[in-house]
Amino acid sequence: MRLLFHLPLSPYSRKVRLALAEKGLPFELKLEKVWERRPEFLALNPAAQVPVLLEENGLAIPDSYAICEYLEEAYPDTPTLIGRTLAERAECRRLVAWFDGKFAREVDDNLLFEKVMRPLLGRGEPEAAAIRAGFANLRHHLVYLGWLAEQRRWLAGDVLTLADLAAAAHLSALDFLGDVDWSVSPAAKAWYARVKSRPSFRALLNDRVGGLTPPPHYADLDF
Repeated sequence: MRLLFHLPLSPYSRKVRLALAEKGLPFELKLEKVWERRPEFLALNPAAQVPVLLEENGLAIPDSYAICEYLEEAYPDTPTLIGRTLAERAECRRLVAWFDGKFAREVDDNLLFEKVMRPLLGRGEPEAAAIRAGFANLRHHLVYLGWLAEQRRWLAGDVLTLADLAAAAHLSALDFLGDVDWSVSPAAKAWYARVKSRPSFRALLNDRVGGLTPPPHYADLDF
């Protein structure tokens, strides 16, 4: 059985979990507390970051981008997640980079890191200025996401792609904290409801993290 080293609120881990589930590839989860820097885990990924996918043949693939590209190439008979046309594939990759890069820097680093990772790493109390910036940035991203959702059936085009999974992975981690004001964009909310209603999302909605309680709507498919 393939193994995925992860953290429950890691958006990158969540993206890979969704990709594996959408492709119908069975896997087991292994919680990895990266701050402990286990030598066995560092041997798989010297960067000490999750996710890392360990295949049944012993092949270890770190980094969510590398993992998702690997899954497309290694399992061509599974549903593609990067789009059907050249235009859809380019747009999918652009949006994945947007959420894994720009969104992560402007929102995740100011909310997820401050509220969850900073205390775990023993780096003191969350910084109020960073949290305020994270919420302000999140509003702008929700408006953009809503605009995309209004223009297209899915974020990158006519079919669900990794762009949808990446966006939903980041937003679901924030939604677990109750940080997403869905009233900012009804279109973004409707898109997210469609994504989280997919069977691939069920395991994420069942996640629980010690010391944190998600809001009631987190696992509500109708929210």
